[in-house]
Amino acid sequence: MFGLALFCAAMAGPIWGEVVNYPSQDGIATAELVIYSTLDNRLAAPLIAAFQAGHPGVSVRYEDLLAGEISARVVAETEAGQPTADFVFSSAMDMQIKLANDGYAQAVEVPAARNWPEWANWQDTAFAMTFEPGVLVYHKPSFPNGPPQSRLELMDWLRHAPPAMHGKIGTYDIERSAVGYLFLARDTEHFPDIWSLLREMAQAGLQTYPTSQDIIDRVADGRLVLGYNILGSYAADQARNAPDLGLVLLRDFTVVVSRVALVPRAAASPEMGAEFLDFLMSKQGQTLLSEKLRMPAVSLEVSGANSGRAMQAALGDQLRPVSVSPGVLVYLDQAKRQRLFRLWRAALALK
Repeated sequence: MFGLALFCAAMAGPIWGEVVNYPSQDGIATAELVIYSTLDNRLAAPLIAAFQAGHPGVSVRYEDLLAGEISARVVAETEAGQPTADFVFSSAMDMQIKLANDGYAQAVEVPAARNWPEWANWQDTAFAMTFEPGVLVYHKPSFPNGPPQSRLELMDWLRHAPPAMHGKIGTYDIERSAVGYLFLARDTEHFPDIWSLLREMAQAGLQTYPTSQDIIDRVADGRLVLGYNILGSYAADQARNAPDLGLVLLRDFTVVVSRVALVPRAAASPEMGAEFLDFLMSKQGQTLLSEKLRMPAVSLEVSGANSGRAMQAALGDQLRPVSVSPGVLVYLDQAKRQRLFRLWRAALALK
């Protein structure tokens, strides 16, 4: 779900993902909303149902795509003079902001924007909707005394892990995962020994995967015992039904990313895109994200235990959120990306 290296592949030919059509609730569609999103259909369904409850005449075409596919498709359709999605929602912050910065998004006026945190709104074209930490997920039965609580503790555990733990540590393949790449890029800024940590992981038989789901499933059933830098929202959602799945926010620092929403410039129905944006930024939409989907809310109106506001009050400087701004475009610079990939491959060469 979080492909980044697929951008070029997507440009070369269509590889679009799953499409779900939600008919209007009154049975007579008077408008259609088209959404491109990296959010799994299963998680998107309650959001769409709540939106349609207030807009019963709207049908929704929901396309669950990889991050690179979304970016490529919006650009390709716009440049071809064709309509594109009315609303785009992606975990790839850098790609979303690049779309906005390059003129593929339009400014939108919604009431909630007046009180939106400054870091979470760029020129009314790109908005952070969630506040999602990268966490360490762990297999509870494998850690009767608790998992490592910091990166230094994790390095020490890796050095002394018993042979039975070999090959049971997982993380994202940063060349296939947009969010994995972003988490690692931020790690390099906050933790000088990140490459030593990765070498220790490689010596312990590190396994890499393109999605959060791949890792969480394996930790939940014990095929893996640890997953590093995993989206906490997905882990928290599944931990409710997976008793052996635990998660911890590493206390040295925790990078926080956001899913970013925008209304494309070439939207077929930009007014519908704006309506859905307004809904997601409302107290109702933010509460659904926070309580139903376990994705901490950005809105300061939502103050429950699983909100960004509560997390910041409790953890303070431990949290390192990524701002919605052109500053994240540095992570898309090809020279910097290739350098990070080279360092990544070198660190994992010990596997």
